[in-house]
Amino acid sequence: MPRPAIFFDRDGVINLSPGEGYVLNWEAFHFSDGIMAATKLCKDLGYALVLVTSQQGVGKGLISQQTLDDIHARMQQELAAQGAAFDRIEACTHLSGTCTCRKPSPEMILDAAAALDLDLGNSWLIGDHDRDIQMAINAGVPHTIRVLSHHQPGVAATHTVESTAELPALLKGVLPGVVS
Repeated sequence: MPRPAIFFDRDGVINLSPGEGYVLNWEAFHFSDGIMAATKLCKDLGYALVLVTSQQGVGKGLISQQTLDDIHARMQQELAAQGAAFDRIEACTHLSGTCTCRKPSPEMILDAAAALDLDLGNSWLIGDHDRDIQMAINAGVPHTIRVLSHHQPGVAATHTVESTAELPALLKGVLPGVVS
């Protein structure tokens, strides 16, 4: 039976945004305030957790695929210690204009949905850019949460928070539990 998921963007949501640059090693990866509690809550409510992230630094040759994999493995280890590891990680590492999976394409969400048998109609996405929110809309994910960032919102999200520290309280108020 399909279950709903919470799709999370990485930079600016799971970890602090590197700004215009890239997280190039584990030492530069810092979890955002409240994100451990938010992912644990989602897991406890029965949602699949999926990371959907654009990591163009690989395509630009600034970071190797191996280093990106190491960052994600360490991230997963930290999240697993809290009972909140991702069920799947989808990462577009291509240069803009060279693939079909780059946000706002729904491809990463649709690939995860096929692999995990997800119910997209009852799923959520948490992101900090218009391209994240638009990706959810394009994939048929009706519920979105925007974490405000230095980017001016142009695509409306279902809910908005000032920072990731507000996510646990918002999620407690809006997420129904999943019957398993």
